[in-house]
Amino acid sequence: MTPPTGTGALLEATAISKRFGGLAALAAVSLTVGRDTAAKTTLFNVLTGLTPPDAGEFTFDGRRLTGMKPHQVAERGIARTFQNIRLFANMSVLENVMVGRHARTRAGVTGAVLRDAATRAEEAAIADRARELLEYTGIAGRAAEPAHSLAYGDQRRLEIARALATEPRLLALDEPAAGMNATETADLKRLLERIRGDGVTLLLIEHDVKLVMGLCDRVAVLDYGRKIAEGAPAAVQRDAAVIEAYLGGALA
Repeated sequence: MTPPTGTGALLEATAISKRFGGLAALAAVSLTVGRDTAAKTTLFNVLTGLTPPDAGEFTFDGRRLTGMKPHQVAERGIARTFQNIRLFANMSVLENVMVGRHARTRAGVTGAVLRDAATRAEEAAIADRARELLEYTGIAGRAAEPAHSLAYGDQRRLEIARALATEPRLLALDEPAAGMNATETADLKRLLERIRGDGVTLLLIEHDVKLVMGLCDRVAVLDYGRKIAEGAPAAVQRDAAVIEAYLGGALA
């Protein structure tokens, strides 16, 4: 995850716990994410309203999120991507991004049925913004193609474009580099740096250590659902608890 910058916390997780039967997926995990800066899937699922926590709470920009539905979390300004890509496979690339944009539109059922001037203008604006985001993420040339026809790395970019269409202040990325080769990962890193530079806070789950160390300014490490370290990447990398958990012993 990227670090606090001294402007106050944007997201705070306090003692979040979640069990699945006898497995403690999260054990009293607390986390603070600062503003304008670049975990575990269960933590994302709880944060975004897909899974209720057993204990603890989230606040976002000082307002409580716990218990909200996914669409309410998105309206507050949090978007996410998934470890397993979740696109509308048979819809076009452009239509996938337009779906994300509808989180910020006003037309209701009446407008959709009557197709009045205001609704038509809003739909045109949605399409225009979706095209801008496809250009931003580098896949504008594939706008008319079905999402399932994209290469794996471009599907990741499409999922990010759709998330950005909701106008998030916090973008939660669940293993965005999973399955990518070195070239694709380098391209992804440049895109994420651009997104962060444009003022969106990034919260990242990632096992690609090189990407994490090159992108993030602050890292939290979970081991069996419990946070064992947090801090600057170089310090976390040298942390004895981290070395023991992930390498099985001390480094020479």
